[in-house]
Amino acid sequence: MATSAPFSGGQNRTPYQRRFNNNDPFANIRRNQRIRVPEIRVISPEGKQLGIMPTPKALALAQQFELDLVEVAPNAQPPVCRIMDFHKYVYEEQKKSSHSKATASKIKEIEFSARIEQNDFTTKIRHAEEFLDSGAKVKLRLKFRGREMAHTEIGFEVMKRAIEELSGMGHPDSEPKLTGKQINMMISPYPANKRKPRYLPPEAQQNAPVQE
Repeated sequence: MATSAPFSGGQNRTPYQRRFNNNDPFANIRRNQRIRVPEIRVISPEGKQLGIMPTPKALALAQQFELDLVEVAPNAQPPVCRIMDFHKYVYEEQKKSSHSKATASKIKEIEFSARIEQNDFTTKIRHAEEFLDSGAKVKLRLKFRGREMAHTEIGFEVMKRAIEELSGMGHPDSEPKLTGKQINMMISPYPANKRKPRYLPPEAQQNAPVQE
């Protein structure tokens, strides 16, 4: 049964309520009374096709659900709109974006060379251990210079050694891959209680979680 209350477009819902402004990336999405075309194709809150109907009728239907009518495919003929909680949609998209940025900031990079000296190699592995111990992913990258490209197996051997050295701290997301003039590989950390550092200072190892 349709509600008799004026259509609010979800203004009273929390915690998704927010104020939109010209800098809002969602501000250009047409919704509710901003949808001016005479008819649209409508999708229900559950994602079901409701067919083509006059825009006022679709707005009235959205009002029954106390939701918003949101244009999701403006270039379609006719435009496609979905009945949804627009504020909740914005909230969820912002959460995804924040998570994405947080994940990106937790990726550290270690660069090797094909003919790296042992001391330099050990130092870089120690840094990689520290990053993994902090819970960050580590991208290992090896750059070939000049004629080194003729012997890429040397670079793969260095990466293999790095994997073995870090085997107590994390696992490769995939096999080392040659792209252009470099080999790339991502290592993800094990859970804290599964890590077995080789090069961390003794005091750090004493404070490390005990393996169950």
